[in-house]
Amino acid sequence: MEQKEIKIKYFLYRRKSTDDERQVLSLESQEEEAERKFGNLKIIKLPPESISAFTPYKRPVFFDMIERIKKGEAQGIIAWHPDRLSRNPIDAAQVIYLLDTGHLKDLKFGSYYFDNSPEGKMMLQITLSQSKYSSDKLSKDVKRGIDKKAKMGWRPGLATLGYLNSKTKLKGEQDISNDPERFHLVKRLFQLMLTGIYSVPQLLTIANQELGLTMPASKKRLRRKLHLSELYSILSKPFYYGWYEWPKGSGNWIQGNHEPVITEKEFDRVQFLLGRKGKPRPKTHKFAFTGLMKCSCGAMITAEEKFKHQKNGNVHHYIYYHCTRKINPDCIEKSIEIKDLNKQLDTILADLTISDKFHKWAIWYLHEIRKEEANARESTIVAKHKEYERKTNEINSLLLKYTSPENSDGQLMTEKEYVDLRSRFLKEKQLLESELNAQGEETEKWIELTEKTFNLARFGRIWFNEGDLDTRRSIFACLGSNFILKDQKLALSLQKPLQIIFESKNEVEKELEKLEPLKIGSNKMKVETFAARFPVLSG
Repeated sequence: MEQKEIKIKYFLYRRKSTDDERQVLSLESQEEEAERKFGNLKIIKLPPESISAFTPYKRPVFFDMIERIKKGEAQGIIAWHPDRLSRNPIDAAQVIYLLDTGHLKDLKFGSYYFDNSPEGKMMLQITLSQSKYSSDKLSKDVKRGIDKKAKMGWRPGLATLGYLNSKTKLKGEQDISNDPERFHLVKRLFQLMLTGIYSVPQLLTIANQELGLTMPASKKRLRRKLHLSELYSILSKPFYYGWYEWPKGSGNWIQGNHEPVITEKEFDRVQFLLGRKGKPRPKTHKFAFTGLMKCSCGAMITAEEKFKHQKNGNVHHYIYYHCTRKINPDCIEKSIEIKDLNKQLDTILADLTISDKFHKWAIWYLHEIRKEEANARESTIVAKHKEYERKTNEINSLLLKYTSPENSDGQLMTEKEYVDLRSRFLKEKQLLESELNAQGEETEKWIELTEKTFNLARFGRIWFNEGDLDTRRSIFACLGSNFILKDQKLALSLQKPLQIIFESKNEVEKELEKLEPLKIGSNKMKVETFAARFPVLSG
């Protein structure tokens, strides 16, 4: 056996995956371990390989070794473990086939014993299959971790120019931060592009010569200047306004947690200045009134935006609301521009707007009602608490009577009588608890709703004209129901309290002149009589 080993020449194969830095042994350690265990053998050292064995035909050193074995330059292989030789079925099959044909006579491993016999080859195949399974599982786990990271708002992969990947956190937990050297320079490029004065080639000259913006160094490339194609790519990446697509090409867009360089509207303008629509990107535009209105044909009203690009570089932005035509594809209703729709809503809100005097009086009156309700509720609560205590005492007395020695034979109270009485007392007690908890709740809700209604009538127009999209949408939705667009005109059914205010506003304003000052006792009856005439205040 020793004589056989001396005749065999062995290739020393060392591999370390570039995508797995946590190897049991480094390339250097693999060589040291081979020399320690197999130093008495005739070894031909091959160049180390730092390539994953997951995909076949990707390892030039391994492929060259196989070809040299076929030529008879060596008859054995030394490696740390079978998974260093292969993690895919094709390369594994080549090793087994060389053993079957006799080109390969022996395999030696630092952490695995191999016997060139049918049983030994079978165990080797199982071990290589296990390596394939481990690679598949690792690949799946890595992909799941990457997807999780992407959903958390951190785009996987190398950070784009102006940003840096975290190097201190664990794999899968790394985030993206601003590159202190380049972030402000990239932002400056976008700002210059937004002026409409510079072409992309001119921006490239500014970036390379004036700003000194460079691409960061990597393992394969040194720090260098930008190329024109790279600058076009930068100016077209939605990542710079805060969004990215994951997985790539899926159409699934995610809002990132990184700090954007520009706003979405600024990005839109850049794309028009580039003279192209740009790459597919997320539709993040929010429209205030979509999903609330219907067309006269019965279909929902949707919205779309359009841009008008002028030769002087100005870009005009328009939003149109129109029928989806899902019910009637031939619907003839025309679209309405957002400015015209806002004017109609402003007119509706103006008709609903009450004076400051009306508003103050209504709120004062509601507070007076709240005080009176509170006083009446207090006496009721005291009475109910007494009743609750009495009922609790009755239940306790019932138990004492039933368990007393005098009732040992059931002469005072049978079990059935006890169960029936206790059940009735408990129901009465629970009813009292519910009444105590709900005491005044209905009145309080009515007062709160009425107060909100008057606040909307007083300030709704101001809130609408000065608010953001969400505020406008909320006010629009609160106005009523059955929002219909017909002939570019909005029709709706006002909420009942607002309808009452709308119908009686002018009369109320006149009557209020007769009630000054509001808090004088002599006007108390007039106030109550006046308030009773308006259902919105009567609950």
